[in-house]
Amino acid sequence: MTIPGQDGVDRELVDLERLAPWMDEQGLPAGDFERVEVLAGGTQNILVRLERGGRAYVLRRPPRHLRKASNEVLRREARVLSALSGSDVPHPGLIAACPDEDVLGVVFYLMEPVDGFNPSQGLPDSYATDEAWLRAVAFDVIDGIAALGAVDHKAAGLGDFGRPEGFLERQVGRWMHELGTYGELKGYGGPRIPELDRVARWLDDNRPVTWTPGIMHGDYHLANVLFEHDRPRLAAIVDWEMSTIGDPLVDLGWTVAMWPGEGAPIGPAAALNDVRGFPTPAELIARYAERSTRDMSAIDWYTVFACFKCGIILEGTYARACAGKADKGVGDVLHAITLALFAKADTYL
Repeated sequence: MTIPGQDGVDRELVDLERLAPWMDEQGLPAGDFERVEVLAGGTQNILVRLERGGRAYVLRRPPRHLRKASNEVLRREARVLSALSGSDVPHPGLIAACPDEDVLGVVFYLMEPVDGFNPSQGLPDSYATDEAWLRAVAFDVIDGIAALGAVDHKAAGLGDFGRPEGFLERQVGRWMHELGTYGELKGYGGPRIPELDRVARWLDDNRPVTWTPGIMHGDYHLANVLFEHDRPRLAAIVDWEMSTIGDPLVDLGWTVAMWPGEGAPIGPAAALNDVRGFPTPAELIARYAERSTRDMSAIDWYTVFACFKCGIILEGTYARACAGKADKGVGDVLHAITLALFAKADTYL
């Protein structure tokens, strides 16, 4: 049996013959599938755009080669998007989710398509030639996480979504342990990061004493947002796979640590480092303070922590590359970013 539209996508990624009856059960419009195309794929979660019954959808599912937590990550993503419905947080609207693996062999969900573009892939002329647009959209990026941090996670049904008790206290030990596990990879030889121990000690010695739990995106930077095409606005925050209940100021620190500009580490927004017009990190922090009641006195700690955590995560790919389990060229680039992030963290100590 063939089904219209299946030729547009690998059946192993999404079997439309099995998807159709599930969509019918959700009360979604019936009909043939049209304009089916994979938007993203590879090692990350996969996006498939499709139309059926006059309605457009984006299906998100785990990568072809599943990681240990791939299905649970998608369950969590769908739960967060559902909880954010009706909030002021720009996000893709959740249409329906399949939390079990019976239909497609993996967890998946359907969301509303977002008419926007990812700025880390380059800016259209309307943004690139107008500094006022850049400033406006940059402040909207900050407003997005300020709105996220203001959501009452318990009222939104996310009271059991994370373990906020002791969240900050766990972080340095948790990520130093993660770094230690890389030593199990033959050929790695351990981290060669000059500032590592100094940064870790400083984080432990200067950790904020009090903070207010809330929803964290967990990986907030310009590669995980979409901008509107025809006006300087944040269209949506995407890629919620690292979201949890923790300290929302980590998202602000992450944004500052990854913000493009002179001397910024090579990273998700590297293509924007030479773009003129973006607000400074100090202006971003001031904007967040205007939009939030959170105590901003320890924002340097959150920026240093972002450099520390991101650097360790990237070092994992370098370690796998040394062991022949990842591309050596990519590993070398990411190791260089790790060194740059720790060097940046050191300037705050």
